[in-house]
Amino acid sequence: MISYKPLWKLLIDHNMTKTDLQRAIKCSSNTIGKMTRGETISMKNLIEICELFNCQLSDIAIIENDKKIIEND
Repeated sequence: MISYKPLWKLLIDHNMTKTDLQRAIKCSSNTIGKMTRGETISMKNLIEICELFNCQLSDIAIIENDKKIIEND
């Protein structure tokens, strides 16, 4: 699962809302909804966000592993 927690923190740091982000990168509300739910979005939108904040992909999204690690006893 993808987590956009770093992006949400970045928005707070820049005093921006998700609606501000939507307008700035000219994306649909569905795209913002997908990010809120931790779903994937297009590379085009990811690049637009990185260009907006002058940052790298790793500054706006992280991969969270949902799988449980099985330990052998």
